[in-house]
Amino acid sequence: MYRLRLADPADLPAIVDIYNSTVASRMVTADTEPVPLESRFMWFKTHQRLNRPLWVAEPFSHSSDGVNVEVPESRSVLGWMSFSDFYGRPAYRHTAELSIYCHGSIRRKGLGSFFMHAALAAAPGLDIKNLVAYIFGHNEPSLRLFEKFGFERWAKMPGVAELDQIERDLVILGKRVS
Repeated sequence: MYRLRLADPADLPAIVDIYNSTVASRMVTADTEPVPLESRFMWFKTHQRLNRPLWVAEPFSHSSDGVNVEVPESRSVLGWMSFSDFYGRPAYRHTAELSIYCHGSIRRKGLGSFFMHAALAAAPGLDIKNLVAYIFGHNEPSLRLFEKFGFERWAKMPGVAELDQIERDLVILGKRVS
């Protein structure tokens, strides 16, 4: 159903659009306003390293004989996943933050699980021993996804974010992957 590939600069507008589509929900990001495309250029550049990739998912189809065939809109970005440095100090080099964002039209249709399978399979080859995720305590769909794949609640930071005058908890999930 989906094909995973490394993101290229032409994907950045779609990546930012998907990210910005989550801002209004107050469920996914601590940004309170959409971010401008230009503000993500350096972020994108940091994900051009082999051990901290940014991947996008595109639609993929299977022919009747089971062979994978790209659908015409194969450059249509349905979602993205990134591995980011954790805390930026050398001693943490084997730990990465995992972020997953899906286009609104494709949420709850298996793309998050597709990304999660790919992330867990790729992590050891990226020299990652631990994956962490920062998820708002009220974002039950994301918490369920990560917990379904064996992530545990490593920490809870009560009331550290304020969105529309409502204090929100941040849950840190983690998983040892190698």
